[in-house]
Amino acid sequence: MFSRIILSSLSMLMVALLSTGFFNIEKSGVSGIGSDSDSTLARHFKQPPQQYGIRCWWWWLNGNVTKEAITRDLEEMKLKGFSGACIVDAGGQTQQGNGDVPEGPMFGSNAWRDLFVHAIKEANRLGLVISLNIQSGWNLGGPDVTPEEATKHITWSELTVTGPLKTTQPLPLPPVHDNYYKDIVVIAFPKRYIPAERAPIRSLDVKAAFKEGSRSGYDTEKLLDDVPSSIHEEDAVLRDIVVLHNKLDANGKLQWQVPAGEWTIMRFGFTTSGAEVSTSSGKWQGRVIDYMNAKYFNRYWDTFVDPLLQSIGPMAGTTLRYLQTDSWECGGINWSDQFAEEFKKRRGYDLYTYLPIAAGKIIENREVSNAFLADFRKTIGDCIADNHYRVFSERAAKYSIGIQPESAGPHAGPLDGLKNYGFNEIMMSEFWSPSPHRSRHEERFFVKQASSAAHIYNKQLVGAESFTTIGRHWNDVPWATMKPAFDHEVCSGLNLVVLHTFTCSPKEMGLPGQEYFAGTHINPNITWWHLSKTFFDYLKRCQYIQQQPGTTVTDILYYYGDHVPNIGHLKEHDPANVLPGYDYDLINEDRLLALEVKDSKIVLPHGVSYRALVLPTHKVLSLAALRKIKTLASNGAIIIGARPERLVSLSGNPGSTTEFKNIVSELWGNGIDTVGAKNIGTGKIIWGKAVRDVLAENGVPPDFSVINNEKNGNFDYIHRVVNGDDIYFVSSQNQAESAASFSFRTTGKQPELWDAVTGTIQTAKAFREENGRTILPLEFDPYGSMFVVFRNNAKPSTAGTSTTNALHYKNVLNVKGPWKVKLDTSMGVPASLNLDTLTSLTQRLEAGVVNYSGKIIYTSAFDFPKSKKDTRYFIILGNIQDVGIARIKLNGEEIGVTWTPPFRMEVTKQLRKKGNQLEIEVVNSWRNRLVGDRGLPADKRYTQTNITIKPEWQRLDAGLLGPVHLATGN
Repeated sequence: MFSRIILSSLSMLMVALLSTGFFNIEKSGVSGIGSDSDSTLARHFKQPPQQYGIRCWWWWLNGNVTKEAITRDLEEMKLKGFSGACIVDAGGQTQQGNGDVPEGPMFGSNAWRDLFVHAIKEANRLGLVISLNIQSGWNLGGPDVTPEEATKHITWSELTVTGPLKTTQPLPLPPVHDNYYKDIVVIAFPKRYIPAERAPIRSLDVKAAFKEGSRSGYDTEKLLDDVPSSIHEEDAVLRDIVVLHNKLDANGKLQWQVPAGEWTIMRFGFTTSGAEVSTSSGKWQGRVIDYMNAKYFNRYWDTFVDPLLQSIGPMAGTTLRYLQTDSWECGGINWSDQFAEEFKKRRGYDLYTYLPIAAGKIIENREVSNAFLADFRKTIGDCIADNHYRVFSERAAKYSIGIQPESAGPHAGPLDGLKNYGFNEIMMSEFWSPSPHRSRHEERFFVKQASSAAHIYNKQLVGAESFTTIGRHWNDVPWATMKPAFDHEVCSGLNLVVLHTFTCSPKEMGLPGQEYFAGTHINPNITWWHLSKTFFDYLKRCQYIQQQPGTTVTDILYYYGDHVPNIGHLKEHDPANVLPGYDYDLINEDRLLALEVKDSKIVLPHGVSYRALVLPTHKVLSLAALRKIKTLASNGAIIIGARPERLVSLSGNPGSTTEFKNIVSELWGNGIDTVGAKNIGTGKIIWGKAVRDVLAENGVPPDFSVINNEKNGNFDYIHRVVNGDDIYFVSSQNQAESAASFSFRTTGKQPELWDAVTGTIQTAKAFREENGRTILPLEFDPYGSMFVVFRNNAKPSTAGTSTTNALHYKNVLNVKGPWKVKLDTSMGVPASLNLDTLTSLTQRLEAGVVNYSGKIIYTSAFDFPKSKKDTRYFIILGNIQDVGIARIKLNGEEIGVTWTPPFRMEVTKQLRKKGNQLEIEVVNSWRNRLVGDRGLPADKRYTQTNITIKPEWQRLDAGLLGPVHLATGN
């Protein structure tokens, strides 16, 4: 009892700390951008504090982890600059034909809890932040979820009777799943004969939420429409619906006086949906819980989550900071206990009369039927948000813990993605590296919705499951497959990478060890782990800048509607049509209703402002949204959008339809003009004009533009204001070198170039100010990026004295060799090779070298008597395969690690006129050794893993291919 009192007191203390801001420690940032070159921000940019490091999905594969492996992983994370990890107990090891791994303790068991407590204690010792996925696998549920607690679907049966008669006959039992069924209601109506040519309700399975929509959330607004009405429908639509409450006895017999004529009787009930937990470990199999009912979440929490939090005492809320569930991948859900009551409370009318629409019947007409289905889905989305994610957040907050579920897609479940995000502390999304499973941009990038949510809900951290792949294994190249994907999402608002995936692999599992079937494999077992910190430091520097307290400059607020499903997409989807040059945020109905107008700008309660609100192109608005738009315009806002055409809702009818039409006429006039504007109060409604043109007409030029882009390079940006200073991140999404001039909507400040790859800061020497803008040329290496920072005041007439901001390199010596190559003999290869010229190891004939994986150390000597004072010299390595990472030493002094083309580092201080000893360490991935082990008996292999080596895998070129040059940089 005493311990419970202490824990209760601690919980109360933590709640108090939460209310005073203690919980928001990660929002603190590092202030003091200042005006001097050695400001706090500049110093920390070079060496960011640990708290800004990346995190990872820390995969406890099939529960097969040990305390030794846990400690090793956490210590390695600390050494590489991680800020934390999310424990994800999960399976999935056997998918796509891969092998199994031993089964460890089941999630939540005493043995599993012992491992969990050890992990939290070790993280606490190391100062790492831990998150926890609150089950094994995803789609919340487990082995003890009963049918009553599970996700549910409507089910029905039909019977035709002819009256008049008094019937007491049993009604057919509807189809049942899992031997579970409960009645909802019995509906009767005069029988209608449906012509065979009448089209069914389009996409009924998604409209009635029997299944989820597309895996990337696209085209959900199409659910607001149906096929055009047919001449065959008039006699086929249903009217005169009779709801037979309390007419069905316990034995399923209907007791009703049937009127004259043929009548269709439908018995509606609900059964389980059949949704199962996905990708779970061992015996953690079972049903998915009902996301619409708080009772079932609370029961799950009390059974599984609360004991885990209790087991770590005060480390819950300090070391364990976040709780997680993964993305919605459990199909459809369309019923729950009390759903009828929830529907009436939220939509204002009974659903029973319209329930046959979910079975494909058309009641009154297609428009009415479609509107009911929209109300139906919106209620499901509301219930999921309020009865699952809100409750999740509230239960976690009692421990001063935030939540980070992937609650907003990309799978288009019956969700309002932004509304769900409103309960998150970390807005968690995902993005993919290139892979066969999601090869197109629109299937890979989803962070824009998460960053919009952070802006509209006033949250700091925008996280993402990062570098997810399916079909790739140990052949990812940081500069080519990871950096451009990361940079793309930084431009969308990302500021926290969560690697997918860092698999815990006990030493007994060998090398490269046990792995999940998906994700980029990054953990201490990869060949290049010892050189990885330089890559992680790049991510860390970018996160450090992007996490600083400040404001993202977004001129446009796009209202993405109130329909369900509603999922935001990648930045380039650009529903407001403002790209390139301007940026935008998405907003949902809930936050739309919180908007105000100040100084002609649209403002959220926490102060974030926008120049204009853009309406959805599908021309559907809720009455609540339309009323708010009228208020905003009346108070001075600019509203851009076509005349709304309709409500797709039955709430408040017929009065709501009349009010809707009246407001539309008041705001848009008679609808004759395709282009126009109308003053409303002190604001304006504008339609038929491009948003970009409206901004320009109102004195808002593009925030960022590309000029002199001779090679048609692909560039993106994001602009933040921190302590009054402007920080742009500019990304080249070009695989080749690129160059252009860039125009920024800022003036009066000296531009600085902050390179997150190297941590260096330089004052721009080439720039000019023109028409209130700053223009400067930039040159980028392949997939290059740069922060352009405006912080120090400069005179308006200031211009740079140079024509370029980049060094230009001239080769002055070809380091031809010969080369001595040192290899790791434990891989069955000679200790060394002698090379006259650089070539791929796969071209060598020495035993085992063609299949070699691991460190490759090249040494050579050269003289350079022509070196000059006041000249900068660089080693340029040329082509490196396959990982693309190298450590350089010259004359015994370590120069550093390079991981981006052209693999160049300065050696001015280390260079001698004679006898220069050059050492270059490169690494190739596990792929070649795995290919070499394919087909060998287990005792003859150098590798051990559950991942099946596919027949189509080929050896990859490996090693330093050069040519290696010494160059001057001017």
